[in-house]
Amino acid sequence: MVVRALIFDVDGTLAETEELHRIAFNKTFAERGLDWVWDRELYRQLLTVTGGRERMEAYADRIGAEGIDAAALHRRKTEFYTGMMTPGSVTLRAGVEDLLRRARTAGLDLAIGTTTSRANVVGLISATLGPDALSWFRSVRTGEDTKRKKPDPEVYRLVLDDLGYDPEECLVFEDSANGLRAALAAGIPTVVTPSIYTGEDDFTGADYVFRTLDEPYSILNFAPDFAFRTVSADIRDLLFRG
Repeated sequence: MVVRALIFDVDGTLAETEELHRIAFNKTFAERGLDWVWDRELYRQLLTVTGGRERMEAYADRIGAEGIDAAALHRRKTEFYTGMMTPGSVTLRAGVEDLLRRARTAGLDLAIGTTTSRANVVGLISATLGPDALSWFRSVRTGEDTKRKKPDPEVYRLVLDDLGYDPEECLVFEDSANGLRAALAAGIPTVVTPSIYTGEDDFTGADYVFRTLDEPYSILNFAPDFAFRTVSADIRDLLFRG
């Protein structure tokens, strides 16, 4: 099967943005007079829940807090996050920009499938690749487009519908177990690059697990029965360029 499109998750995959998200959450809690402080270990646990609003709702249930307007808190958190997302405040993970540019040169379609908000996607792409770079992506599907978030495959199925391709004609790039499960449920081969918060996740089922896209030979997990043997040489070169 010929690969025609590369589909990317955002947070943790394109860039290590989760720490910026954590700071934005804590700024929101402090402003609203909540005594919630999410340190890194707690945030790592909470990341098993996809979606910022859902994460706050889960935490409120966990500690027995009542009367929490998670939707309003999430809107304010997004304002803090996008305000901090300025050129130079965050960089793309190693190898990401190079892969995007080489994929475009090779004539592949690019797409985004994420549970974060569109505002967050726009902010990240603009701050790292420039204000016009969102046009590089034929499909951009976010948390606002779905009723169910990862590990549900809804967002990836929407991307497939937009692209008009079969799952086997695409590759997904993810960083988390929930994202991997969503991609696999949609039937799409998946490459994982664990982020600073997901290194201990279970990536069973991933076709490849790389440390970064800039170091593809540092393979953490390799499925030799897959081995991209049905993928064209140009796609293998994209992934295994030394």
